Amino acid sequence: RERRGRLMTAVEAAAVTLGTAPACRASGVPRASLYRRRRPVAVPRPRPTPPRALAAGERQGVLDLLHTRFIDQAPAQVHATLLDEGTYFCSPRTMYRILDAAHEVKERRDQVRRPHYATPELLATRPNEVWSWDITKLLGPAKWTYFYLYVILDIFSRYVVGWMIAPHESAALAERLIAETCAKQGIVPGQLTLHADRGTSMRSKPVALLLADLGVVKTHSRPQVSNDNPFSEAQFRTLKYCPQFPERFGSIEDGRAFGQAFFRWYNQDHQHSGLGFLTPAVVHFGQAAGVRAHRDRVLAAAYAAHPERFVNGRPHPADLPTAVWINPPVKKATAQDAPGAAIAILNGPPPGRMIEATRRSTTIVIDAGAPLINSTSVSQCH
Repeated sequence: RERRGRLMTAVEAAAVTLGTAPACRASGVPRASLYRRRRPVAVPRPRPTPPRALAAGERQGVLDLLHTRFIDQAPAQVHATLLDEGTYFCSPRTMYRILDAAHEVKERRDQVRRPHYATPELLATRPNEVWSWDITKLLGPAKWTYFYLYVILDIFSRYVVGWMIAPHESAALAERLIAETCAKQGIVPGQLTLHADRGTSMRSKPVALLLADLGVVKTHSRPQVSNDNPFSEAQFRTLKYCPQFPERFGSIEDGRAFGQAFFRWYNQDHQHSGLGFLTPAVVHFGQAAGVRAHRDRVLAAAYAAHPERFVNGRPHPADLPTAVWINPPVKKATAQDAPGAAIAILNGPPPGRMIEATRRSTTIVIDAGAPLINSTSVSQCH
């Protein structure tokens, strides 16, 4: 707000010499905002008391009655009770106005106060730094029968480090899967963050104690926010949209056989678009640079053989992943200037000389003797 005020002051000073329209165009300030700032602030007039209003003593009498005898009743019930007794003070709406003036109109029942859940912001720059896990249902042989697929995914490499199909959802089974997967991947304390949604197994005490023993940091999605766990959700979509995915599984052994084939294909053969069309296994085990170098040599040979076929120059393979985020932090814009515009503002007295601003200029200098501030330096300061 302070910066906005300084900007408006600078535009007002520039408008004296340049005119309002050129100064606003050069600074990116709407003319309507400048005109609105020039308009004097209207002081609201007090509302006159209607002649039919209750006197101050009568209002206090109604308020005292509501505080004592009818402290636990609504104004409509108070009004009806008084009518039955042959007494009339005011309407129920007037009782509400009197209570509102005393700041006593509110919901008296207990209200749900939901806690604030911080947005999980997780960054992975290498494999086995952040894992995501979830559970999904698989349709069984009959209606209302299900099998439960547990999947643990490395978000940097998209490599499925552990999976299991069980007849039911259980915290004990989840604990066993996590422990075996950490041992298989050689996870050391302080290395890994394990992210999940807020399911019962994910928030269970056995899982929490296991992760504490292993030195694994656990995080959870916010309630009813599905995109806080995007990598597991995307992996389940790849699974269930696979052409070989059946409508139902005849038995749990049938599901496990399908899982063996699918996850072998997903890790070893699936060229992932989020990985520059590398397979998860190549990225997870540190072979990505060699594969990309080989692709680059193939493209270089193709370009050398027929450069006329590449109108945009020598092609290169897709870049390797360097960082993967769950909810990257959002940078809040604080600059009030228009893009490409800058203003040099003095804290001293109003300037004597001004530099003319044209339509294409991006700088207003209030003091001609002050150093010039260009748009590039201002954008870097932001």
